[in-house]
Amino acid sequence: MPKRKFAVVGTGSRVPMFIDPIADTYRETCQLVGLCDPSKTRRTFHQRRLQDLYGAGLVPTYSDFGEMLRVGQPDVVIVCTPDYLHHKFIVQSLEFGADVISEKPLTTDAAKCRAICDAVKRTGRSVRTTFNMRWTPGASKVRELIAQGTIGRIRHVDFEYQLNTSHGADYFRRWHSTKEYSGGLLVHKSTHHFDLINWWIDAIPKTVFAMGDLVFYGKKNALERGDDNLTRYARYTGVPESVGDPFRLALDDGKDRFARDLYLNAEEETGYIRDQNVFREGIDIEDSMSLLIRYRTGEMATYSLNAYCPNEGFRVLFSGDRGRIEYAEKFDSHILGENGETKSNLEGHSRSLQVQKLFSEPYEVQIAKVEGGHGGGDTLLREQIFSATPPSDVLGRSAGHEQGAASMLVGAAGNLSISTGQPIKIDDLLELNSSATRLHQLR
Repeated sequence: MPKRKFAVVGTGSRVPMFIDPIADTYRETCQLVGLCDPSKTRRTFHQRRLQDLYGAGLVPTYSDFGEMLRVGQPDVVIVCTPDYLHHKFIVQSLEFGADVISEKPLTTDAAKCRAICDAVKRTGRSVRTTFNMRWTPGASKVRELIAQGTIGRIRHVDFEYQLNTSHGADYFRRWHSTKEYSGGLLVHKSTHHFDLINWWIDAIPKTVFAMGDLVFYGKKNALERGDDNLTRYARYTGVPESVGDPFRLALDDGKDRFARDLYLNAEEETGYIRDQNVFREGIDIEDSMSLLIRYRTGEMATYSLNAYCPNEGFRVLFSGDRGRIEYAEKFDSHILGENGETKSNLEGHSRSLQVQKLFSEPYEVQIAKVEGGHGGGDTLLREQIFSATPPSDVLGRSAGHEQGAASMLVGAAGNLSISTGQPIKIDDLLELNSSATRLHQLR
């Protein structure tokens, strides 16, 4: 059987999640035929890294995406570019005749989402959205409990997420701090959480009302708090007076070779500054957000996200007509490691899953401990993507373009609601098909 050929566009710090398994665990059935990035520094770094770690052959690299498609003839294209460019490479790949694996979010706004959906329909190819949080043991167990009818029909969901001043602040140092590029945190980050709610309760979002603001990061907020000293420099690396700043990220301190080799060393050719001051001018995304969501089948959800908290974690409460489920996880730290996977300080990691049926005592449900990024979710997701015979997915964790659209559009509607002060109907942005929550969307 011939190997499946994969090509990648976008070679930042997240891309090892996808290219390392091809070069290592799944090398007998998968082949990496190209890495595409406008930065020669970044694509060469990964090319050499794969050789050093896995003895992989010299993977061809390209600055021109069309050339990579023509020469490499990939069966699947993996899209890891900045979010606002996803649609461009997804559509081009589909029209070439390849299937697509896209990092979340699927895209950043309704118009780009429509272009993707139209291309899928036109070409008959598939798009997988990599929602690795679906594959974590806790999220999977919650889905199992709800599907079993443990607390009856779900009527209401409350989801609170806290980003700490390590992970949360990082969105305000880089390209994510501009809505033009990321769609804001309601799209880039919260798409994970909206997807979980949609999947957990197997429902399609209908109406969104949101409020949000930039209340902590940015120069204006720092000055109002009297933190003038934190606003004196545009970036942190190479700035001696920034030493001691608790928000400082230095790309040349030797602690993170990815930050140095992928970003600092590539600055001259890309112009991209990875370590901008989080208290500078020009940030136009929110750091505090709240949403109300109504679903087509009547369920309601509340959601909040704050990006400047002392600790990191989340709490989700499900109210059903036969009881209640409470699921929570807390992390002392939550950062991106050198292998491109999210890692937590396991010593400070706590999690709980509790069920209480009406007129009964609550009881704890055990959550399996699995090694790997995103609580083991990355490992399971990669197995689905790259294995020649992926395991059965009875919980329907594999997500296609319709599921990607359903979550992203909640964030896009939230952005529009914040700007207008009005509730937004999802179908006014892009009409979702009834298959948007189908558990086995991918062929």
